[in-house]
Formats: sequence, structure tokens, C-alpha cells
Amino acid sequence: MRYKNSLFDVPEGKTIRVIIDTDAANEADDQYAIVHALLSPRLNVKAITAAHFGNEKSPHSMEDSYQEIIHIISLMNTVENIFNIPVLRGCENPFSDCGNPEITPATEAIINEAMIDSDEPLYVIVLGAITNVASAILTQPSICERFTLIWVGGNAYPEGGWEYNLKNDVIAARIVFNSSVPLWQIPRNAYQSVLVSMSELALNVAPCGEIGKYLFSHMVEWGKTYWGKRSNLRTGECWFLGDSAAVGLLLNEHEFHYHLENVPYINDDYTYGQRDNNRQIRVYDSVDSRFITEDMYSKLKLYTKFLEAL
Repeated sequence: MRYKNSLFDVPEGKTIRVIIDTDAANEADDQYAIVHALLSPRLNVKAITAAHFGNEKSPHSMEDSYQEIIHIISLMNTVENIFNIPVLRGCENPFSDCGNPEITPATEAIINEAMIDSDEPLYVIVLGAITNVASAILTQPSICERFTLIWVGGNAYPEGGWEYNLKNDVIAARIVFNSSVPLWQIPRNAYQSVLVSMSELALNVAPCGEIGKYLFSHMVEWGKTYWGKRSNLRTGECWFLGDSAAVGLLLNEHEFHYHLENVPYINDDYTYGQRDNNRQIRVYDSVDSRFITEDMYSKLKLYTKFLEAL
């Protein structure tokens, strides 16, 4: 059995293949993006790959992410085994140099899916450090022309600067920027525009079955941790669902929300430097937060009704 929104069908030729690469155990927003993607009929999710998030929070962060993805899918499958999605382990550590990719189930899945000839275009969304994709590109450079990469990471242009996902593997980001893969970058100023209040999550997410209850309670509990309390961006009243921005672009490209940027060099302090090249990437200046959050809330409520009718 496979979940299908019974109220509308996505027209033929509009569906896309998607791989979700996520550091799901890092905090509390990846979970929302994963669930939103799984509930979106346009997206044919082929795999979810686990990413590390450095060793500052955990010495085994990739494995933590892997287990968190498994947990999310198990909560989605409480009634029926609807979401039979491969979950694959990725690189355990960031790059130590530019020429030593780590071959993992995640990198192999990215390569294998990219090499498939399909009428459905392939998108890989990266919600953390970009290590797994960089390893895949170094291992098989020919895949660069066979998928579009959407990365939630980096700081605002033109200066750049410290940003968490970039910080967790700056060498991998350089590898990707130096490649020919079509890249849509969602930097910090854009992904932080997906601002939600805890009250709206309590009303729109928490009542939606086991998965809604977990999404909300996990966010509440994460806010009480050392890492949650130390952030001056989180007041106890709000949070950024930054990773959901990538899912929003899969549903609608947000034509008037981006500009083309000559790909920069990433300095050791995470700022952007000039390079003499003609490669351009798509850089998003904002996303439509209302569209993204309302679509997610609606799909969660429709999914809850679907489960209740079984």
C-alpha cells in the first residue's frame, strides 16, 4: 500500500525524483522537511541519506541522523507500511582533503540514481553538510550533468561568512562549487525566512497523529537543550523551519525569488571571494514562507484524515 492524496492527482510529466540528504538528528527542523516531502505527491522520494553534523554535538552524528530518519519513517508507518523508502548511511566525517572521497551506501545511492535514464528529473536536496554529494561527485564526475542540487547552506551574498552547514564541511562545499552540477543555493538569509511560532505548530502540527505529536514535542524538548537555549535566534516562541525551504522549491521553483551569481571561492573564514570563471549558480534571496508552511500543515491534516479512514 502506498499513500496517495485522494483529493487531486499530479499530472503526468510533473513528478520528479528526489533524494533527501539530511543531518536529521542535528536539531528539530529536518524532521518537518522529511515529512513534508514524503506527503507531497509530486515528489517520488527514492532514498533518504544520513549526513553527519560534525563532532561538536556528537561523536557519531551521522549514525544519530540515520537512527532519527528511521524513527521518523516508523512514525509515518504506524498504521500501514506506506513509506517504504531506503534509508542509507553516509560519510561519518567531513573531508580532510579534496581528493579522498568516502564510498558509502549514501554516495553509491546518489551515483546509481543519477545514472538512471528516466523521464522524471532528479533533484538532490541537502539539508546539512554537503559531504555525501561531494563524495559522489568526486567518485563519479559524470553524474554532475544528471541531477539538480538544492543546498540549504552558506551565508548571504555578497560577503558570506560563518554558517552552520557550511562550517561542517567547507572542503565539500568547495568541491561542489568547483563542479559543473546545477546548484540552487538557499543561504542563511533565505532559509531563515521560514519563521514559525510555537503556537501555530501547536494548533496545526501537534494534533496530526503520532508524527505530528512527535514533530511538535521534539521541537519543544530541543528548545530546552543546551544547544537550543544558547541560540539567540530562538526565543521560546519561535523557530525557523529552514530545511523546509528546499522542499518548497521542489513544489514551486519560486521564479522571482532568486538571482544568478558567479560561483565564488569559499575562504577559510567562510566568506566569499571572487573567482575568474563563467559558472553561475542560482542563489535564493527569499522563499514564500506562507506557501511552504500552509502546504505542510494541509498535507499533515489530509494525511491524518487518510489514516483515520483506514
